[in-house]
Amino acid sequence: MRRSKLQSRLPLTPDNRTVLSGKLLELATLRYTPAGIPALNFRIAHASEQIEAATRRVVECEMAALALGQPALLLAGAKPGDALRLTGFLAAKSLKSRIPILHVNEIEFLEGTHHGI
Repeated sequence: MRRSKLQSRLPLTPDNRTVLSGKLLELATLRYTPAGIPALNFRIAHASEQIEAATRRVVECEMAALALGQPALLLAGAKPGDALRLTGFLAAKSLKSRIPILHVNEIEFLEGTHHGI
């Protein structure tokens, strides 16, 4: 069986799963794709302490993210400062911008129960 050009560039084990916790920084207005799927762009701020090369390291970063479908509807009721744990995968922002963005499949609210449900 012959592989396509795209398939030949892909790794044999295409692992791409990301879990990131942090606080919601920015939340865009809920929108809908041309296919009618809810979509919500947002940013999350992460801060933690990790071990790297047997040394403690303080890690802080901000990540752009996108929620589609049910996760977008769930997140629409959130507010900046809410603590979240996000699970999803990384993908390029667009064909022209190869900057990674977190595409969210699962959202867990870490504090309280006031999250739009």
